[in-house]
Amino acid sequence: MTATSNDLVVEQLAKRFATHSPAVANASFTAPAGGITTLLGPSGSGKTTVLRIIAGLETADAGRVRVGSADVTEVPVQKRGFGFVFQGFALFGHMTVADNIAFGLRTHRVPRAEANNRVAELLQLVQLEDYGQRYPAQLSGGQRQRVGLARALAPRPMVLLLDEPFGALDTRVRVELREWLRRLHEATHLTTILVTHDQEEALDLSDQLVIMDGGKIQQVGAPAEIYERPATPFVASFLGVANVLRGQVRAGRATMGSLSLQAPAHIRDGASVRVIVRPHDIRVLPSTSAALPTGANNAVIRRVVSLGAYVKLDLSLPNRDLITVHVPRREFADLALEQGEQIVLDLSEARVFEEDYAI
Repeated sequence: MTATSNDLVVEQLAKRFATHSPAVANASFTAPAGGITTLLGPSGSGKTTVLRIIAGLETADAGRVRVGSADVTEVPVQKRGFGFVFQGFALFGHMTVADNIAFGLRTHRVPRAEANNRVAELLQLVQLEDYGQRYPAQLSGGQRQRVGLARALAPRPMVLLLDEPFGALDTRVRVELREWLRRLHEATHLTTILVTHDQEEALDLSDQLVIMDGGKIQQVGAPAEIYERPATPFVASFLGVANVLRGQVRAGRATMGSLSLQAPAHIRDGASVRVIVRPHDIRVLPSTSAALPTGANNAVIRRVVSLGAYVKLDLSLPNRDLITVHVPRREFADLALEQGEQIVLDLSEARVFEEDYAI
């Protein structure tokens, strides 16, 4: 991707703590100006360390951070012009909501009248117009986090950094705040870097995902692109729900016990492979169906669970491996399948990776 004048660019960041394995290794990506870029990965993947290096709260062993043409790698944290919101609300309990929001403006010696106008503007933006004279203890968790966002936005930052901002909230409030944050971003178009472990949150909010594992970036791209075309076995199995089967390529086919499907031409015979397929990408048919797909595989229904819009089938394969399929509710009703019944699977949407595949 070619960087524009206001993109945030991370170049070859590296960081190691004490004698541990690298926390971050050669991490590079471009966060487009005006968009939300989300760092997503399991615990210990390095995403928070990358965010803290961008913020200036950690010093990188190597690499650079730029905003457009400006190199901010050596710029002190307080002079970078970035806003921060962390999981803990970190509000001053002895200050009113208005004073909390104004705190950064006062430290920058913004004239009182200008600061008051900015606070009023932000209270309206975060939909807390009537709460300026309340104290943090008088607010709900979601309201406190909105105050934290308003305080971060007060000095008009170039970049907004969010580290698990909704992690301390219950599921319902997280969903409400996620929708609110999306509307807020549509109003501000502020370049935003979000760290989260919540995949639904990442897929819902992000213009771009940066998938990390073991301190390395595994894939960068739009959420739909990464979900539909994962670059590595890790990404395919990590993002979303997926079945993972292991096997070997024989005569051009990935063979897993009695299951078999066409292997990509570049994978050599004898190679160990990982076959990954999402539950909603598996087609199921009764074994008595007149038109069975080429390369169909048999399975037995062990459990049927209705989950609202779809039905989850837990299936047993001939080699005793288990696999999960999601079937739309109406389609399941039309198929009239029952527990214990033998069915046929169409695995043509499965992706086959070599076990040692890496980018």
